[in-house]
Amino acid sequence: MPDKELKIVEGSALSAAQKKDLLNRLARIEGQLRGVQKLIALAEQPSDADAVAQQMAAARKALDRCFVQLLANSISTQSANAQDLAQAQSACAHLAAMLDKFA
Repeated sequence: MPDKELKIVEGSALSAAQKKDLLNRLARIEGQLRGVQKLIALAEQPSDADAVAQQMAAARKALDRCFVQLLANSISTQSANAQDLAQAQSACAHLAAMLDKFA
């Protein structure tokens, strides 16, 4: 994570624990990307591109898993916090549309 830790605000989108988990995942991905940058800077042989590609794919997969976790957490939290069935259905429909748009 950056030098200064982010302040987690209370809200109904995600719980504080869910936010902390997502932020930790993103911090690990950030570290992976810094490693990729270093691999690129130090690449000398054509075979070094294989290592770069492998690490890029791993970072991309980790980011995809983080996205899925964001949606799963959002569905769980927003449904649980809904005041009634209509609000829960609306939240789920919105998140389904997000999944369709961004996945």
